[in-house]
Amino acid sequence: MNNRWTYILPGIVILAALALSSVYIVDPREKALVLQFGQVTQVREKPGLYFKVPFLQQVVRYDGRILGLPTQPLEVTPLDDRRLVVDAFARWRITNLVTFRQATGPEGVRFAQSRLEQILNAAVRQVLGSVNSDAILSNDRTNLMNQIRDLSRKEADSLGIDVIDVRLTRTDLPDQNLASTYGRMKAERQKEAAQELALGNQEAQTIRATADRNALELTSAAQKKAEVIRGQADAERNKIYAGAYSKDPKFFAFYRSLQAYKTALKGSDTTMVLSPNSQFFDFLNSEAGRAGSAAAAKPAGAGN
Repeated sequence: MNNRWTYILPGIVILAALALSSVYIVDPREKALVLQFGQVTQVREKPGLYFKVPFLQQVVRYDGRILGLPTQPLEVTPLDDRRLVVDAFARWRITNLVTFRQATGPEGVRFAQSRLEQILNAAVRQVLGSVNSDAILSNDRTNLMNQIRDLSRKEADSLGIDVIDVRLTRTDLPDQNLASTYGRMKAERQKEAAQELALGNQEAQTIRATADRNALELTSAAQKKAEVIRGQADAERNKIYAGAYSKDPKFFAFYRSLQAYKTALKGSDTTMVLSPNSQFFDFLNSEAGRAGSAAAAKPAGAGN
């Protein structure tokens, strides 16, 4: 009896080991391939309990979740020759296990990440090299990132993976180019300021010239109108003088002489030294002057 159990127990252990080695479980977070002599025989993408041939078949597991890949800093040169340092981050996942196995071999995910980083760098250089640096440094870069994603997805399809999304995490200037870039930006701003100042001065000169011309035209018109009014007033004055002279020539001559004396002797400190025989007193010494003086000194209503 004991001898029989001696042979049965090892057999039971061997059968249990064979049974355990033929069972494998696929986790919901992973996918699996069953290989036999290096060739794919089964693809397991759904979670569950599965069986395989012990010792002949091998189960290779892959992460079925969305994976992330940050790239190393990369220098790119946009159209305006301003060098930029760019970092990108990609999200990807395995979509075709057979193609992925054939493309990556035993290294699997590690090889896929290395190859995908090369694909991303090439796509970043191609897309960012076709635009100006202002578009790369702006806040709205969705279109550029979508272009990088589409190019990467097309190239990564041969690896059996799908590039879900690509994001530019950093776009900076290289440290050695900061000083020259800032100097160039400053020069550009100064040039723009000088242009605006020149345009402002030109506009100011135009406005000033227009104002001067308008002022000159208004002044000329006012002077012309003043001369016309002055001429009309002089004509009216001469008309009045002529009418007065025609009514009483002697009195008019006397009045004009008195106005001339008044103008000549105007002022409290005016001194004139004249000879009694001067022509200045001719009218006063004449008969008309004496008659005019008597008529001026005669009280009103004393006679004709």
